[in-house]
Amino acid sequence: MTTHTAGDPRPSDPGRLWIRQFHPAPRARMRLLCLPHAGGSASAYFALSKELAPEVEVLAVQYPGRQDRRDEPLLGSIEELRDGVAGALAPWLDRPIALFGHSMGAVLAYEVARLLSRDEETTPAHLFVSGRGNPAQAVSVPLDELDDRAMVTALDELGGTDIGLLADEEVLRMVAPAIRSDYRAVRTYRHAPGPLLPCPVTALIGDSDAMAPVEEVDEWRAFTSAEFSLKVFQGGHFYLSNQFRKVGELVYDRLSYSLSM
Repeated sequence: MTTHTAGDPRPSDPGRLWIRQFHPAPRARMRLLCLPHAGGSASAYFALSKELAPEVEVLAVQYPGRQDRRDEPLLGSIEELRDGVAGALAPWLDRPIALFGHSMGAVLAYEVARLLSRDEETTPAHLFVSGRGNPAQAVSVPLDELDDRAMVTALDELGGTDIGLLADEEVLRMVAPAIRSDYRAVRTYRHAPGPLLPCPVTALIGDSDAMAPVEEVDEWRAFTSAEFSLKVFQGGHFYLSNQFRKVGELVYDRLSYSLSM
């Protein structure tokens, strides 16, 4: 049963479909909005939520077209996903908020942060971008144009997702549309020039991530007028799945500093 506290969306709020709380923390001074990778779901951040609670209240985004939202239409662009997230986020902005996104989620978190930064009162306290080169760099891999099995082979070669469950044909049929839609959103995204982010940015990357070389991730420093830092972890594109404790410690350290400012 979900606990609703002051400022939380009520059960009748349509935005509840987008935002999930695994470990409600009504006394936390900071919220962290987490945005999943292409083909991913809110549950990808359960472990990080557990690590940060109760000091930080983690909100995990559930995109349409997967798990309990599988009957909803998929959104095929970063802009549509951004607008959906931003629209659902309004009731959660009564406390300071930071954003964390991995891979596709990093670009989406960046775009949501740009929207929030238009108003000084809702400017994020921090942006964490993981497993993605700078947002102005276009991704040209057309995975969304391949058939299911060819797409899985390409994902395996890129190290772009955890393909273990995709060996099951029934699972593949269920999740392939969401993966294809998300990769189409990534491939067709084009960065629009605009003001630099006014919030600090921390970039995280695995040292053997073929999809996001360290030098490209370091280029995020050009997209903020505030402090920038880069943290390299051991592992590939999905380094995060094995290092939630270390990532949680880093996030908490950065957010504690933001709250002290």
